[in-house]
Amino acid sequence: MNSQVHTHTHTHAPRWALMLLALGLAVVVLGTAAGSQGWQAWWTAGADAVSRQIVWDIRLPRSLGAWLGGALLGLAGAVAQGLFRNPLADPYLLGSASGASLGVGVYLSLWGGSAWAMTAWLGLGLTGAAFVGAVLAVVLTLLLARGVQQTLRLLLAGVVVGVVLGAVTSLISLLQPQVLQAMQGFMLGSTAFVSWSACATMATVLALCLALAWVFARVLDALSLGEATAQSLGVPLPLARMVLVGVISLATGAAVAHIGLVAFVGLAAPHLVRSLVRCTHAWRLLLSALMGGALLVLADVVARVVLAPQELPVGVLTAVLGGGYLLWRVYRDADTGARS
Repeated sequence: MNSQVHTHTHTHAPRWALMLLALGLAVVVLGTAAGSQGWQAWWTAGADAVSRQIVWDIRLPRSLGAWLGGALLGLAGAVAQGLFRNPLADPYLLGSASGASLGVGVYLSLWGGSAWAMTAWLGLGLTGAAFVGAVLAVVLTLLLARGVQQTLRLLLAGVVVGVVLGAVTSLISLLQPQVLQAMQGFMLGSTAFVSWSACATMATVLALCLALAWVFARVLDALSLGEATAQSLGVPLPLARMVLVGVISLATGAAVAHIGLVAFVGLAAPHLVRSLVRCTHAWRLLLSALMGGALLVLADVVARVVLAPQELPVGVLTAVLGGGYLLWRVYRDADTGARS
């Protein structure tokens, strides 16, 4: 049995990785043609300065940033589901989404209406506020859970922190309604303002998180057998939990800070990978990142063209498509279980 799984992993997983990488590259190229001028700007980019700026300074960083953000969420979702041994775990489980929303709400309520905030510092300020809010929310979760020793306590603390911080954000929106209007782009998810510097930041974080997650992938394999079994195998669970929680927090914070609250990508990507190939966590983490990147770029392209020249918020589209897919999976699994 073990040899069959081993052979299956090493023959099919690399093939799926290459296909998902090719799919991601294809949809990124497709994203450079999605816009009010369509393929015309793409074909004339070499000769026309305006078309070149549209393709290279707007569309390409936006599409690449969507892929990187989706890859970060897909990786964080795979780590969360492996660490908590729960297929419903997602990157926002530790309260990072509510913390990021609160950070953006506090920033806008304090400086959103000033002339200084409406300059180029606004984008940097919102990004920084979202990232700091997400990280502080995870830190608060860890403090309430008294570390990472108890998985159930960590999950409960994340739920409590998410609810409380979400309530504080709602209170700020009630007291200052203009904040809610300004937060809509962040709450619904958007890749419209991703720059080359944001791409560089997300690429660096993705490489670091992938490397750390890959090192501790064997720990996730051991945890799938149960905590008692993992401890009997000599797995350093406290260190592994701390590092993997850090991976989830860093990857989610970087993605949310640049593309907002995009729903279901981090939850659906690992599910899709598990339905396609059976493999160890080392490959599952990589495949989930590649799947998340391809999904988010594809959703971003559809969001740009379905109501052109207007755009749908990409987070709304991923919520509808991802939620529909998961409902179908639940219905299919239930129907299969009833027949068996």
